[in-house]
Amino acid sequence: MSKPRRVLVVDVGGTHVKCAVTGSDEPREFKSGPKMTPKQMVKQLATLTRGWRFDVVSIGYPGVVVRGEIMREPYNLGPGWVGFDFRAALKRPVRIVNDAAMQALGCYEGGKMLFLGLGTGLGSALIVDGTVVPMELGHLHCSRHHTYEDFLGERGRKRAGNHRWRKRVADVVQSLERALLPDYIVLGGGNARRLKGLPSHVRLGSNSYAFPGGVRLWEEARS
Repeated sequence: MSKPRRVLVVDVGGTHVKCAVTGSDEPREFKSGPKMTPKQMVKQLATLTRGWRFDVVSIGYPGVVVRGEIMREPYNLGPGWVGFDFRAALKRPVRIVNDAAMQALGCYEGGKMLFLGLGTGLGSALIVDGTVVPMELGHLHCSRHHTYEDFLGERGRKRAGNHRWRKRVADVVQSLERALLPDYIVLGGGNARRLKGLPSHVRLGSNSYAFPGGVRLWEEARS
């Protein structure tokens, strides 16, 4: 068996970029925001991880990723992400997945699992017998003028208040459960901690699941 890889996991969010490396218990972070480009992120990442040893990189990206390629510019960051060569910039092999898919992979326990990431926006992923299916459920319309993300993302929470927002989360979870028939549901992201009184088949996740998820992205590549 080959020597286990040391993985740098980078979780890119609308307000912060968090990173951790295999064997370290202390994630580090820096602010992102609507003007951050991938070039700026790589520069800050190089400063933050100076002294860390790693062989490969996993990146959780807050947008559409298809077969490891970023397909659309993010809603909550600056431009330039589509086509950016992270492998050349980081000088390491890189795997990129949707950020919700990476969190989902980190908390997956078998069967068919639906993951919803309640953060700046609304991330989503389905894992079926170990196969990760990234989804963009947040962009589905739930009324004439609003999407699920409009109601359950951070701006929707602030407009509605926590009590009304929790009711909306419960309604959306019930609708998606009826449509997708998962064995269980995990609600992650930064705002998951604001929820209360979850059904037995729904459990809380957290952003910290991104790190084991990022490591798992490379596990099948070991020989």
